[in-house]
Amino acid sequence: MVFYLTLGIVVLILVWLVVMYNGLISLKNQVQNAWQQIDVQLKRRHDLIPNLVNAVKGAMQFERDTLERVIGARNRAVSAKGAQEAAAAEGQLGQALSRLFALMENYPDLKSSHNVLQLQEELTSTENRIGFARQLYNDLVARYNIKQQVFPTNLMAAGMGFALADYFRIEEAEKASPRVDLSLN
Repeated sequence: MVFYLTLGIVVLILVWLVVMYNGLISLKNQVQNAWQQIDVQLKRRHDLIPNLVNAVKGAMQFERDTLERVIGARNRAVSAKGAQEAAAAEGQLGQALSRLFALMENYPDLKSSHNVLQLQEELTSTENRIGFARQLYNDLVARYNIKQQVFPTNLMAAGMGFALADYFRIEEAEKASPRVDLSLN
């Protein structure tokens, strides 16, 4: 009788460990999938930016600095590795795009150009998708990290080599709204 009771307890512990492990693996894969979804939207954003810049380049000859900042920020964002570096680079790109959009409002030819308006709408739509993808990613990172940190899963997670995932964070300096001076002085 004691043998069967001991065997039952061992089996329950093993089942419990398997369930905990599978839960961690499931959350880890969901986090990786969410990051890939962000990556897809960022790729879309990065592909749209050169088209938008080329469309407005002719009308904004004396705003070369703004256009160069957008392209430079895009290039840094494309080459970013990992959540933290990507978040910083994407924050800088977002600021550069905000400044470009604000400057574009000062050019009547651009506001009436169907091509520019379509590209701007595509980019705005992509920005919304990125925002939703970031939110999902950070929600999954929170679930994954919490699961690893609560007892008793934390004992197994540490022993099995699970590491906490990084949140997609924007630097404090990049949270500020960009200042745009539309005066021609």
